[in-house]
Amino acid sequence: MANSRRVERVASLIKREVSHMLMGDIKDDRVGAGMVSVTDVDVSGDLQHAKVFVSIYGTEEARAETMEGLKAATGFVRSELGQRIRLRRTPEILFKEDTSMERGTRVLSLINQLSQEREEKGMDDAWFEAGEEGDEAGDDLDGDFLDDAIPSAEDDGDDLA
Repeated sequence: MANSRRVERVASLIKREVSHMLMGDIKDDRVGAGMVSVTDVDVSGDLQHAKVFVSIYGTEEARAETMEGLKAATGFVRSELGQRIRLRRTPEILFKEDTSMERGTRVLSLINQLSQEREEKGMDDAWFEAGEEGDEAGDDLDGDFLDDAIPSAEDDGDDLA
């Protein structure tokens, strides 16, 4: 079992080399159907398996076609990695599509949509009014509690002893 620093180093080397291969060494036309970038590489602790996460920009058809091309080029990628990186055994390569960017964009658009709906309905004012009612229950939302805790410039500081 390799230590974590070695696993991280091997992962970064694989990421760099696969990125270089995507730019010019892989001749499969399907890989060029969508714009591809390597986002992350996850290497197992025994350095036998590597998941290469790729982000593909394009239509659904282009994404599917690109993934097919990458899966077809797996043997080539592994043999090239064996020549470029000095390891006792070259890890098995598995390409996975990374959809985190799309999910993040979707979450941000939902948050923006909710905030616009709140502004249209005036929900922000209602929330602040509900917070003011909390003062009666002992919640001090306007910051007056700080007046007692922090001495002002007029105080000598004698009260703190």
